[in-house]
Amino acid sequence: MVPQMIGLSDFTGLWRVRRQISDHLGMDGQFIGEVRFTPQNEGLLLTETGTLTIGTTSFSAERRYEWRADGEGIAVYFDDGRFFHAFRPDGHAAAAHWCDPDQYDVRYDFSRWPEWSATWRVKGPRKDYEMHSHYIR
Repeated sequence: MVPQMIGLSDFTGLWRVRRQISDHLGMDGQFIGEVRFTPQNEGLLLTETGTLTIGTTSFSAERRYEWRADGEGIAVYFDDGRFFHAFRPDGHAAAAHWCDPDQYDVRYDFSRWPEWSATWRVKGPRKDYEMHSHYIR
């Protein structure tokens, strides 16, 4: 059951993440790791660390984003400060980001909060993949 309203601060702390990557042009992969949301400036710093496996090759991977409150929603920024996308964390949410020449579309699912998921669909001249990430405390 989804709480009345999930707010930015509800993400604070440590989450486990498991991501399946279905690449229609190459090898499938998976990422297993953790995501930590820590207070920073106007919002939360998301730091993701873990192991990315593509085919039979595994290596350490890390990425960062900043999440900020944006009205009743959340705005996501790349770690260099550029805007990425925004969404409202209630039930199901969708957002998009155009990064010429590629289109990034995401569907969030908060219907089983505090478990949640994000599914990205990426299409472009040299990209065609889907990533499904599942998050749990």
